[in-house]
Amino acid sequence: MTLNASGVQNYSCEFDAQHRLGWVFKSPQATLFDPSGHAVVRHGAGPSWEAEDGSRIVGHVIAQRPSETSASIPQLLLETHGAGGAGTLSAIRYVQRVHTVGGLMPPAPCSTEHQVGSSPYLADYVFYR
Repeated sequence: MTLNASGVQNYSCEFDAQHRLGWVFKSPQATLFDPSGHAVVRHGAGPSWEAEDGSRIVGHVIAQRPSETSASIPQLLLETHGAGGAGTLSAIRYVQRVHTVGGLMPPAPCSTEHQVGSSPYLADYVFYR
């Protein structure tokens, strides 16, 4: 199953080990659409995906490579496990994020600890059993 995503990558302004402020990735927030344009899955922190039928999976990155589009977040391969509900996503074991556009940390430097920033992105998510 391949779904088109539209959303944002969320960042927070945090101190690093040298006590300098900088953007740190926090979570994605996107809606995934089927080929007819119907919203079918919500993508959020974890990373996680939840279908409209209540099935939910959580993943962790096992591989990544640069995007085909410059100035975009990387393409990913994630291994997943069920996190609740039987349905569309319950048998999914891998998710691949491809064709990413955008999503990099905000270009303007942050100036206040815990300041929030986001960057819009598009991608395709491919779900494998």
